[in-house]
Amino acid sequence: MSTIDYTSHTLAERIGKDPKDFRKSDIIAFIREEGIRHINFLYPAGDGRLKTLNFVINDGDYLEEILSCGERVDGSSLFRFIEANNSDLYVVPRFRTAFMDPFAELPTINFLCSFFNKDGEPLESSPEYTCKKACDAFAKTTGMEFQAMGELEYYVIAEDDGAFAAVDQRGYHESAPYAKFGEFRQLCMNYIAQTGGRIKYGHSEVGNFALNGKIYEQNEIEFLPVNAVEAAEQLLIAKWLIRNLAYRNGLDVTFAPKITVGKAGSGMHIHFRLMKDGLNQMLKDKVLSDDAKRAIAGMMTLAPSITAFGNTNPTSYFRLVPHQEAPTNVCWGDRNRSVLVRVPLGWTANKDLCKLANPGEADSKSYDTTQKQTVEMRSPDGSADVYLLLAGLAVACRYGFEMADALAVAEKTYVNVNIHKDENRAILDSLSVLPDSCAASADCLEAQRAIYEKDGIFAPSMIDGIISTLRSFNDRTLRADIGNDQAKILALVETYFHCG
Repeated sequence: MSTIDYTSHTLAERIGKDPKDFRKSDIIAFIREEGIRHINFLYPAGDGRLKTLNFVINDGDYLEEILSCGERVDGSSLFRFIEANNSDLYVVPRFRTAFMDPFAELPTINFLCSFFNKDGEPLESSPEYTCKKACDAFAKTTGMEFQAMGELEYYVIAEDDGAFAAVDQRGYHESAPYAKFGEFRQLCMNYIAQTGGRIKYGHSEVGNFALNGKIYEQNEIEFLPVNAVEAAEQLLIAKWLIRNLAYRNGLDVTFAPKITVGKAGSGMHIHFRLMKDGLNQMLKDKVLSDDAKRAIAGMMTLAPSITAFGNTNPTSYFRLVPHQEAPTNVCWGDRNRSVLVRVPLGWTANKDLCKLANPGEADSKSYDTTQKQTVEMRSPDGSADVYLLLAGLAVACRYGFEMADALAVAEKTYVNVNIHKDENRAILDSLSVLPDSCAASADCLEAQRAIYEKDGIFAPSMIDGIISTLRSFNDRTLRADIGNDQAKILALVETYFHCG
């Protein structure tokens, strides 16, 4: 059975092609056959959220024009680093991203778009193009494809009726009726799949609590690994869908990194794997490969500045504190959730688990489980610009292949204990720490910017803009100033409630 024989992607099923093979002629033919009169262009701005440009199809010539030429937009209203005196940009649809708008009353096709400058060249400082450049450079250096997947955590918020109250901070994989929003999560997953998102699974997460007459329940939707640019697109669309569905169902949702003191914050962990000729290169002889360790070494080296892309507002650094399900120190380990980079449990035991669970089942050991091995970066959160975050991770992993001492760095930063236990204090004290504020993160990016700017991956104007934005929060001592004052934290959270 091929992908197109069984797919949740509504438009792919109806056109009869894999989205990567969509052409302008396919889109036009479908629009004409279905009598569709509306198109939307979607593209993220500097705040990380998708913006929308609406079109009504006046006639066939206009449809051809829209799809061929795109349209003109004001870049200075989208990105802080673009000056008003030279702000016109083109937005042009990427046909492989097309999907039916599930919220439009009138049938509408949505596209994600690419930005181009006045000369018709890709905008060097566009987040999407930056991610593409980073992935292309990784492939050129290593001969491998950088694939990624995101874990999208969010809180659902509703009135508290007091029935079947969940145990505070014990919501991991809870079932109804103690978990209240499983059906909403399932609805979100269905919509994401219909628009092309490749979902791995969904579940309730650790965080749940009651506050001021409302319940807050943490949920997670995790994706399957794909090319990193596509992974970013899926996360962008998923957040847009979840917010729209919440609004239409009388709920509120937030991807904010932190809600209040002592409760689990929401991260956006990113897994990656290295692929060559369709095969996962993360393992060799059932243990982590040297290539995987080189990539990890690069992440260890650039971890302090990666926060500039993955943790972009002051509440991010109220999540990155010890003992709150979030990392604080630069280290990695196997199956270890106290570290920054975790190597999750892999299917390396050479046991036929399917047959062990189902004794009457035929032998299934021929299934290649090595494809499932990934490595997880645990610091990012929902405030991230996902294109820039994945670009930064691709740069870091590539840098690991350029470091002469990469394997030594990997060995030095490996830990196999819970670093937050008292008996492991010496190990904890030997490790570098992540930045504790946007201002500190900006300092780290300033110090390491040359690595990101190498070969034109990150535009200097973009790095300047990110550093300026981070420093504008003036939060260098904010965590110490606020301490555990819940009222002040709630006020801060409210400011950045709809981040990313």
